[in-house]
Amino acid sequence: MSRAVTEEEMTQGISRLEAHTAQIMEEAKARGIAVGVVDRTGRILYEKYFGYRDEEKKLPINRDTIFGMASVTKSFTALSIMQMQKDGILSVDDAVSAYIPEFTNKNQKEPVRLSHLMSHSGGYFPLPRIVVDKTAQEMGIKDSLEEELVDREDFAEEGIRRVAGRLDSQTHFTGRPGQRMSYCNDGFGLLSDIVRRHSGYGSFSAYLKERIFKPLGMERSNISFLRNSLDENAATLYTLEDGTWRADHDYENDAFVLHGGGALKSTLGDMLKYVSMYLNEGKSQDGTQVIDRDSIEEMCRPRQIVKPGVYYGYGLEMSQMEDMVLVEHGGSLPGVSSNLCFCPQKGIGVIVLCNTMDVPVYSIGTMALRLYCGLPLEAERTEHMPRFWSEEEKRELAGDYISGEGDRFSIKELENGELSMKVNGTPIEMKSVYPWQGMVRKKYSDVYLTAFRDENGTVFAARYGSRIFPKA
Repeated sequence: MSRAVTEEEMTQGISRLEAHTAQIMEEAKARGIAVGVVDRTGRILYEKYFGYRDEEKKLPINRDTIFGMASVTKSFTALSIMQMQKDGILSVDDAVSAYIPEFTNKNQKEPVRLSHLMSHSGGYFPLPRIVVDKTAQEMGIKDSLEEELVDREDFAEEGIRRVAGRLDSQTHFTGRPGQRMSYCNDGFGLLSDIVRRHSGYGSFSAYLKERIFKPLGMERSNISFLRNSLDENAATLYTLEDGTWRADHDYENDAFVLHGGGALKSTLGDMLKYVSMYLNEGKSQDGTQVIDRDSIEEMCRPRQIVKPGVYYGYGLEMSQMEDMVLVEHGGSLPGVSSNLCFCPQKGIGVIVLCNTMDVPVYSIGTMALRLYCGLPLEAERTEHMPRFWSEEEKRELAGDYISGEGDRFSIKELENGELSMKVNGTPIEMKSVYPWQGMVRKKYSDVYLTAFRDENGTVFAARYGSRIFPKA
């Protein structure tokens, strides 16, 4: 249960939060982090900048520094679809094929609906990324300020042809549409192309600008690539590649050819306005109705299980935080780690942005949210009763699981009867917690493995984290 926090407790809590942030920066070699806390009135309760936007030049971060948002973009894409539903243009229950003729749904027995893509339950295993730079190169075109890729119709048409065609060619699925959650960037790419084609704004970029950024006063937000690379107050991106750190302003690096999954660039100041809109039930601070209350509620409704106690809605993830709800989404790309989280009951929202890859900024965001909601700063970790794998589980779970995105894990039985696990070649301790489910305890979070079986009881895939890996 939450309670009122005294001034002394808040001061001590902020000290612990900042020490926690410093610890994470040191562990993950994070170069710069921006943290902000806002209430539903738009009042900024906390704002702090750690490190630099450019470490070599010792350039500071401020409220207007551009960061990549990566998958936090998905909430904007889902919000756009909900706006279009409210406008009577579409329904989330419609089949995707009704809006994208290139996507025929030919190999699935049931239609894939917009709602399935919005909750990562279209049935698709992870696939290799179809990226911006390679597609543009193969088309023989270049990005320019005069004719940006994000607004080019020919580039969008080629992107949807590639992405829809590849999804359409799949013959093996995680399950029927709507059955299981497996993170799918391509699905959100299709959604953003529906916005481009059917909203009347000509591009996903233009739609966001007119229907979300302008009403909320998000003047520094966009989904451009080149424009941010040239911005003097854009964060340098720090990426670890083959054991060597790379520092650049390549906001196109590993970017999806369709933009709804992760192309947003924004600032702490702009994102605090955005999260405040959710707390204010769809209204901007000047009272502009960006989206109706019912649509916000639908976005935040649990629809697909991610792991025990964590669920995915429409472009947002939710879990229990004591007797309240934590709604959030993170993002990760080369040079990008981001987190948006908020508590509707308390009317508190948090944004954490970082210019370094693979930094657990969600841990900072959650601690800040718990502090300002009057909760203990650290949630109690789930402790499971000791359990041993059955002989059937050990036999069926053993094998290699390979994702089209390049990740893989393997499970095998040891001589002592225990199961060992390696993730991308690194040994990981996994314990059995429930039938056909194991858990890996990491420093800041727990990752669950859940096996899926066919009618014959044969394991054909397993979810590790948020993605379902097919068994080789």
